[in-house]
Order: sequence, then structure tokens, then C-alpha cells
Amino acid sequence: MADDIIRKLPFSAIAEQSLLGSILIDPSSINLVADMISSEDFYLEEHKQIYLAMHALFLTNSQIDVVTLIDELVRKGIYSKSGGEDYIKVIAQTVPNALNVKDYAKIVKDKSILRQLIKMTDEISDLAYSEQDEVTNILESAQNRLYAITQGRESRSFRHIREVITDVYAHLKDMVTDPASTQGTATGFRSLDRVLAGMGNSDLVLVGARPGMGKTSFCLNIATNVAKATKKKVCIFSLEMSAEQLVNRVISSEALVDSYALRTGELKPEQWDHIAQAASSLSGCDILIDDTSGLTVTQMKAKLRRIDNLGLVVIDYLQLMQSDRRIDNRAQEVGEISRAMKIMAKELNVPVICCAQLSRGPEGRQIKKPMLSDLRDSGAIEQDADVVIFLYRDEYYKNAEGGDSVGADTEQNIAEVIVAKNRHGSTDTVKVGWTGRYTKFRELALEEKSPQ
Repeated sequence: MADDIIRKLPFSAIAEQSLLGSILIDPSSINLVADMISSEDFYLEEHKQIYLAMHALFLTNSQIDVVTLIDELVRKGIYSKSGGEDYIKVIAQTVPNALNVKDYAKIVKDKSILRQLIKMTDEISDLAYSEQDEVTNILESAQNRLYAITQGRESRSFRHIREVITDVYAHLKDMVTDPASTQGTATGFRSLDRVLAGMGNSDLVLVGARPGMGKTSFCLNIATNVAKATKKKVCIFSLEMSAEQLVNRVISSEALVDSYALRTGELKPEQWDHIAQAASSLSGCDILIDDTSGLTVTQMKAKLRRIDNLGLVVIDYLQLMQSDRRIDNRAQEVGEISRAMKIMAKELNVPVICCAQLSRGPEGRQIKKPMLSDLRDSGAIEQDADVVIFLYRDEYYKNAEGGDSVGADTEQNIAEVIVAKNRHGSTDTVKVGWTGRYTKFRELALEEKSPQ
């Protein structure tokens, strides 16, 4: 008896009928449930096809009623000319009105999630019993699939284009009514955001530069801007610097206090005031820092899954990361890491910014601006990244010491933010201001006289 209960897949025929009946009574109610469910959430195949037919009518602005729905189902070969009419009429009479359509959709969705969990646990159980894969791979597979289900992005079969078009329609309408909510995550640099249209969810953004160009500071500036603007959590993995060193840079940028003075403690009274104001502002931001060395993407992903309201991930930097398995060829290892980061960005559905070192290629050229071929260790980095940004400053090469990022350059100069790859749009070069003493990048148009 117990086995029979366990093996009976959960579904509610009456909830599925009531949902379809509500749409028949009030076709506009399909807008209320389109983002909650898809045809794959229906257990009965006949109900799946009826829902798809309703979508097809909706997209062509056709009236959804018993007659048009039967005609569409006959045209698609689901019903014969003489069949199906009685069942459609039964569905139409299941509910008196469409007031509870969202409640019916929730029941259908909940039953669908339960079936997905049963399928997932059965498959993971089979993998464990077979002992034909590494334990870490089985655990990672289980974690990925469970996380995907909790985020509503579980693995499904093919989606018909008419379903996807409905989602696109809804997104286009949102763009018209509330443009700010539909744009990507803004970097805080308006000139750069005009090129990128913001950082898209699931984007892997690579920021490459030679040592000392300020790539860590640039990413920290973006992280702070995002945390302030979105009120979402921003997670920073610092594989090179300690959390204290990182926060010192952030305070220097926000308080406009010389980073050298922060290191030495030689602070003037007015600088203490600036630090106190910056510390108060930063304390209200949800910025989380992990300075564990040698993390793998799997370890990062495990930590990030426990973060609610995640808005952005920053990793500093790629070449210090480790692969989950030992690979003798470093180029292959870095390629595997970059691919895993892209998958992580897609699964978490947030932008992931990763710093990367460049090769010495620019040093040997007369024109020293970086190119995609300068990415160190693997061409897979360029392939996996949605956006590749390079930082370049003439002042870097004019300085006899070759470095500036903290203290050497005390005056502001111009930095070029080169968008070398943009999967979603055009490439361009944007100029911003750089003040090395504050480790601060800022919009040129917004530059003000620096405090003394």
C-alpha cells in the first residue's frame, strides 16, 4: 500500500481543468498565469495541447472560446473533426468565473515541482547505486538540479516558440511601461552603460588589464555602485587580497581619502570625517566578501546558492582560481574554469564579473592597447565571456615605475574602458577619469575638484 502511494505521481486533474476553464471564460487571464506556468507543467498530455492551442490563439489576437479552440486543436491534429467538443465544453463549465485562476495555476505548478523532485531523486539515486561516476560529480549534479528547481529554471523539454514569444511580448510591454526595471544591471558608469545597456542577468563579464592598470579598483567601484543602486547583495571573491585590504580600497574610493594615508594612519581630522561618512554609507550596503584563497567554481557556487536577493558576483581574479580536477595543461584548466563560471552565471541568473590578467603582448607592441589575443592562458576565456572589457591608460606607460594603482599616481588622468567584445550589441571605447590616490574611476562629466 505504501509503495503504491510513493509511486503515484502527484497531479490534480481538477486544478488543470479549472485553470483551462478560467482561460476559456476570461481569455485575458492568460496574462496572469503566463509567467507562472508552461505547458510542461500540465500532467495530462491533452491538457498540455489545449494550453498550447490557447497560446497560439492568444498570440494571433484570435478570440479564445469553445469554437475557435476546437478549430485550432483540429487544425493541429489533436482532435478529429467529430471529437473533443464535449470535453472542451466540460472544461468550460468546470468553474463559474476566472477569479481564482492564479490559485489554480499555483496548484498545477506545485504538483509539477513535486513530479520534478521525484524524477530528480530517482535519477540521482540510480547514479549513486551505479557507482560509475565521481562522488563530487554526483553531488554537483544533485545540487545543480535542486537549485534549478527552486529557482524555477528546471530542465525541461523543448519549448515551442509561441510560448517564448509570449514571454517576449510581456517583456516588451514592461520595457514600455517601466524601462528601468527591464534594463540590465547598471555599472554606475553611464557612458559605459550606454554601450552595454547594462550587464544582463547570466552575463559573464571579463575585465582584463595589465597589472597596475586598476582592474580590481574598477570592479570594486562597479560592485559598490550596484550595491547602492539595487539594494541587492553583491558578493566579492578576493583570491589575491585580504578582506581588509579590499575594504581599505573601497573606503579610499568612497571617502576620497588618499589610500597611502589609510595604510600609514597619517590622517587629518577632516579625513576622519570623510571616512566616517563613507563607512556609514557602506555599512548600509549588502556587500559580502570572501577572501579564501584557491577557491574552485563549485565551491563558489555552493556559497552563492545560500545567498538570497543576489544581484552581482565579482571574482578577483581568474588566474588564481583552481579547477575542480587536476589538469596538467594550464590552458585547458583555465578554459574549464571560464566555462564553469559562465554556467554559474546562467544558473544563478545574475551578472558575474571576473578580473583577468593579460599577457605581456601589449608591452612588445608600439600601440600598447590590449586586444582579445592578449588574454592569458586560454582562448576559451574569450569564447565563454559575454562581454570583454579592457582597461588602458597612457599614463601607465609614461610612468617610469610602470605602476600607479595605489599611491604612485597622485593626480587624476584619463583611462580608456575598451569594450572589445559585446555579445548583445556593439563594441566601443569609453573614456573615464582615474584618480590613483583614491583608487577611483569616475565619469568625466561628473568630475569635481578633488578635496585637498
